[in-house]
Amino acid sequence: MAKTAVLGAGSWGTAFSMVLADAGNDVHLWGRRKEVCDAINQTRENPDYLPGILLPETIKASHDPAFVLADAEFVVLAVPSQQLRANLREWARHIPADAVVVSLMKGVELGTHLRMSEVIAELTGAGPERIAVVTGPNLAREIAQREPAAAVVACVDESVAQRLQSWCHTPAFRPYTNTDVVGCELAGTTKNVIALAVGVADGLGFGDNAKASVITRGLAETARLGLAMGADPMTMMGLAGMGDLVATCSSPLSRNRTFGEKLGRGMTVDEIVASTRQVAEGVKSSDSVSELARLHGVDMPIVEQVAALIRGEATPKELVTMLVARSPKPEIR
Repeated sequence: MAKTAVLGAGSWGTAFSMVLADAGNDVHLWGRRKEVCDAINQTRENPDYLPGILLPETIKASHDPAFVLADAEFVVLAVPSQQLRANLREWARHIPADAVVVSLMKGVELGTHLRMSEVIAELTGAGPERIAVVTGPNLAREIAQREPAAAVVACVDESVAQRLQSWCHTPAFRPYTNTDVVGCELAGTTKNVIALAVGVADGLGFGDNAKASVITRGLAETARLGLAMGADPMTMMGLAGMGDLVATCSSPLSRNRTFGEKLGRGMTVDEIVASTRQVAEGVKSSDSVSELARLHGVDMPIVEQVAALIRGEATPKELVTMLVARSPKPEIR
């Protein structure tokens, strides 16, 4: 059994803790609120994020990060991406010097334009061989219900990726290895923004043609950004790219798609945020991805329009009609 620390007891952190427990690991789960940790330990359920799901006995929750991180071989970070830096400032000194740090987060930091693996490297001093990413079409509740799913475990050191592959492989969860950390992170981040646009189209009452068009053109935007930043284009065609994009854009379990749908129906950003405790990462990441695209000279009109919508500079209908009204061009360029 490998002792694993999971920091973040939200829906995905809790669901991935279940994967790790099912794979035979001893899991210590950190939660921001003590009452959530107490509920997990006493009732074997996370009532706030995964109600009705029975958690394995090998998951132990605590509000103390030093206790959770002590002697951990693997450290999993599962907090909202824009909160990572503040949390890591407190946690970094407790992370064992030889632990592999695994990001479940999908975002680009506002202001710095850093991917999550880059924030981890900056604050922990860990080298790229000690930093990995788990991503793919992994909706938390389906994972927690042990429905079949696949994922990508990415690290620049292939031997570390293979080690992590064994660490989280279960009968229901099949991880594949990849060394393209840049591509995996960009794909995971951008698909949240595209899912907002798909949700808006759905909320406005548009059909499958419109939504399929947004998904496909969104993938093209993601691929352009990835290519400009040195990613492998094939990553965008795999689980981290197309797989995650399809799941996030099509499922009612997707926070970002649901958030966009509510925008399309006329709710404001503030109203939607106030109505849920779940974080839709694409809301914050839309600006940072749009800025990243401009820095690299990449045209990402869907991302730009979503960012404008979130800032209150465009309406939902303007977002969709603008995309249709753009000047004609070849599809492949």
